[in-house]
Amino acid sequence: MTNIFIIDDHGLIRDGIRKILEDAPGITVVGDAASGEEGIDLLRDMKNKPHVVLMDVKMPGMGGAEATRKLVRLLPEIKILALSTMEDDPFPSLLLQAGAMGYLTKGAKMEEMVLAIKTVHEGKQYISPEIAQKLALRLITDGQQSPFDLLSERELQVAIMIVDGQKVQAIAEILHLSSKTINSYRYRIFDKLKIATDVDLTHLALRYGLVDKDKVE
Repeated sequence: MTNIFIIDDHGLIRDGIRKILEDAPGITVVGDAASGEEGIDLLRDMKNKPHVVLMDVKMPGMGGAEATRKLVRLLPEIKILALSTMEDDPFPSLLLQAGAMGYLTKGAKMEEMVLAIKTVHEGKQYISPEIAQKLALRLITDGQQSPFDLLSERELQVAIMIVDGQKVQAIAEILHLSSKTINSYRYRIFDKLKIATDVDLTHLALRYGLVDKDKVE
């Protein structure tokens, strides 16, 4: 039996995943949370820990990447399977670098979701074929690369949080860093991307698919 825990900020999605997996043989959903922070708190105190956590990538607060990083460090026996609508880099690479064992799109059918869950439970990596193809193409293409490839993993994480509308102080608290350090990351991001403001960063993020267009006013 593979026990699953779901972390997603949308209640309808959590309920939908539960229903999808209800009839899946050998899989049981044992809990869920609406944020990375809540998920970490609940998982830390659970006596019977799940085998696999389905982790949403884009969430308010620390987000999926930071939650994955913290869980891998805190509870290394739990495998993380990222689940997102975001198919293009930098998100798959960011989550895999943070320690996720797999990356699956929310449009996946039940059969693929079950396969992905069982694969990561066995300690093997699973990446949706369409995402794996895009990652492979990025390695061999001579075409234009995203300017966000210039950022370090931490800089990219901070950039995403800024684009999501989080203030410097809030980012500092979530990442357990000083505001001065976050501002230093911010200025380095601006310098590497050759931009001057948070608005410029948002426009660039929209252009290269770092954020959903319908979520930015």
